[in-house]
Amino acid sequence: MRLLTLLGSAIATIAMMQGYAFQPSRAIQLQDGTVYFAQPPRLVGAVTTYNDVYVWGATYYFTVSLPDSAGEPLQKITINQREGVDYVRFRLKDSFAFEGSRSHKGQRLGLKDATSDRKKQTLSLTFDPPVSPGKTITIALKPVQNPTVAGVYLFGVTAFPAGEKSHGQFLGFGRLQFYRHSNLFYGW
Repeated sequence: MRLLTLLGSAIATIAMMQGYAFQPSRAIQLQDGTVYFAQPPRLVGAVTTYNDVYVWGATYYFTVSLPDSAGEPLQKITINQREGVDYVRFRLKDSFAFEGSRSHKGQRLGLKDATSDRKKQTLSLTFDPPVSPGKTITIALKPVQNPTVAGVYLFGVTAFPAGEKSHGQFLGFGRLQFYRHSNLFYGW
């Protein structure tokens, strides 16, 4: 991250020395064509509709805010399960994304592609068209069922700008906690 900050500062300094006006809202593109966000999106939060183990019919919501100064639209999001005893499988055909937050649902977003790599425990969602800067979006993932083992499950979220060769920016972890509620019967 420090290297990227230094690289951005060096590019801005050289551009100003050459007489170019530096516009912080433009994306950064390296000589090899790799595109970076000028200002990366932010993971606002993650929440589930049901936090009991074994439950069917839950939805996991991941909300991401793309700043006006991002410089490039958001093309793809990857979500990687990094912690948790059980591997959570998702019904990608039933998952979707929309503008806004869970409490302020807006227009549905087009998904060009939704794939899962079980070996890497990662799913990828590609937006069509890409999401414009200045928007907040929410990804609604439908698991096959909640994990069977209680505990904390961490999902790493990475955002990619539009472009043939784009650099992913890690946004942080969505943390979901699942509980095993005991059914205690006191007498018959």
